[in-house]
Amino acid sequence: MTSAVATPPGTPLASAWGNHARPNELRRALDGAQSRIPVRPAGHPAWRRVAATRLAALQRQATQERGTAWPQPLVSHYARYFRDGNRTAYEGLVAARQQRLTRAVVMALAAADGGEAEPWLDEVVDGAYLLCEQSSWSWAAHDDVFRRSGDVVPDQGRPFLDLGAGEVAAQLAWLDHVLGARLDSRAPGLRRRLREETRQRVIEPFLDRLDWHWLGLDGDVHNWNPWIHSNLIAGALFLLDDPRLQARVVARCIEGLDRFLASIPADGAIDEGFAYWWNGAGRALEGLALLEDATGGVLGAGLPVVRELVAFPHRMHIGGPWFLNVADGPARAAASLPWDMLHRWAVRLGDDDAARHAASMLAGAPDAAAGLGRVLHSLFLGASAPERVQGVKDTFPLVPFTYLPSVQIMVARETAGTTRGLLLAAKGGHNGEHHNHRDVGSVVVAVDGTPLLVDAGQPTYTAKTFGPDRYDIRAMQSTWHNVPAPFGMEQGTGSGFAAEILEAPTAEHPCLRLALGAAYGLQPHQWIRTSALDRATGRVTIADHWDLPAGGHGEDQHTAVKHRPASDVDITFLAAGTVRVGPAGIADIHPAGLPGTDSGGAAASLRGAALRWEPGTAVVLVDEWHLDDPLLSSVWGPKLTRLRFRAPILSGAAGAFTLTVEATP
Repeated sequence: MTSAVATPPGTPLASAWGNHARPNELRRALDGAQSRIPVRPAGHPAWRRVAATRLAALQRQATQERGTAWPQPLVSHYARYFRDGNRTAYEGLVAARQQRLTRAVVMALAAADGGEAEPWLDEVVDGAYLLCEQSSWSWAAHDDVFRRSGDVVPDQGRPFLDLGAGEVAAQLAWLDHVLGARLDSRAPGLRRRLREETRQRVIEPFLDRLDWHWLGLDGDVHNWNPWIHSNLIAGALFLLDDPRLQARVVARCIEGLDRFLASIPADGAIDEGFAYWWNGAGRALEGLALLEDATGGVLGAGLPVVRELVAFPHRMHIGGPWFLNVADGPARAAASLPWDMLHRWAVRLGDDDAARHAASMLAGAPDAAAGLGRVLHSLFLGASAPERVQGVKDTFPLVPFTYLPSVQIMVARETAGTTRGLLLAAKGGHNGEHHNHRDVGSVVVAVDGTPLLVDAGQPTYTAKTFGPDRYDIRAMQSTWHNVPAPFGMEQGTGSGFAAEILEAPTAEHPCLRLALGAAYGLQPHQWIRTSALDRATGRVTIADHWDLPAGGHGEDQHTAVKHRPASDVDITFLAAGTVRVGPAGIADIHPAGLPGTDSGGAAASLRGAALRWEPGTAVVLVDEWHLDDPLLSSVWGPKLTRLRFRAPILSGAAGAFTLTVEATP
């Protein structure tokens, strides 16, 4: 087995924990760890106190499922990724299987001992055994089997350790922790099988290889790192009975988490955005909490970097279910997010805004899609300490201003503490960010907490999503974001295609002024964009000025996109809802048609946005994007509308265009 590569001194965990995080010290600190985990096994009184209302949805679906055939992912489903790029056929069945198992575990915990629990224990046994029999725990989209051999079936002799494998290991670990004694009585031998499979498929590949890209040894650290490492911590704590091996695995997981935390900028920004925060930073927070609990506080997790991470979600809040979405993320928050976890951290750190926000987002019942570990924490800690975990429903903090210089993102609202009025989000950044869309210079504008000038966000993942043809996907293209297109040019891909800050915003003057030329392979100052919110007038202004090179056409070496002859530029805005282009110089956007609105009085009472520009400065071209992707349509409804303001260049290659946005009366 290979030896670990230590994280350099000075990283957050190495600095805080020192020798306590090394295997010999860890072995002592982890002695008796399971007895210190706050989620307690079956039979604890708290499981009987879980409110029926919090179990109702899980119980309803679990009851319907029990006795029916389990979801069965097949080779043909796995092979589809390699044949036609479809990854949801396989991943959807795997997810359905694991979510059914999660519901069965919860029902077994909630049931009384004896006859009432036995059918649910059998359901758990069947689901866990099916996972043990499943040829691969990795997702086809991640497995390297086809690249190595041309095979479209998993290679059981070379397990691939990815997000899917980590999720299965953690699920088996948590169900073993809470139901272990009952499983021994109901299905002797099953727990030994869980341990064997986890060791062969996850633990040994983790220790034997240092070429996993998600380790971050090359300096590129992304959300896979904490997601997998935190799941492996659970697997080691609950499924490894050898104290030396357990300590060794946990020590290497700490090294990995340390690389992730060291990559977080001082402002706590996540370049993958709000949606991926939960499966990146959020996973790191869960791993840190688990380490602290398991070691009885020896590995304390109150680190400075954590405070800024905890604040990120509420800083990206637009209103209600809406959040600023950059990169691969939907604009609506998923139902399965573990807000109780964030609430616990916020309370611990004394971040009142983060705590209020998380308390306001808490749902009545957890969703099995969150994963078994998150569901167990939500149910058990909510039952044992409801005043600390669930809190009292509060109002959203709706902070008036955020600027995160590391990612060049500004979020400013018209009035603090209310969604009423305008919100402007603007970003600079670069096109080498994780899960990047070509969106340097983009803006989002919301009225009364509903985004109307929008970022389409994440479509359904396929083989194309993370391959060489990624930017053939419309949702990733700059020409379908709220950015300019000099001579019809696409932005380039990579960190060199970036914005330059000319004026950074302040709370009193929320104005972000950027040089955008480099995003197109031009000189930075050949395109200047200024995005500002004027609270005094209740107006957003997006002002573009350009001075482009003569000729202005040719071929971008990076994107190989042919440019239109240098006769005009396009400035694009993507609108959600109902769009009406009126007389010269005005257009209206109304939220009617967005999911959550209706055609009756409620929709009619919603305010929209009025867009204005100087007549004659641009011709407006309207393109409707009919959404046949279920992820996009679930957020935006049946369509999005692209407004392209085409500004002719009448003399030389210089020009200007200004769009203002106001809330309609």
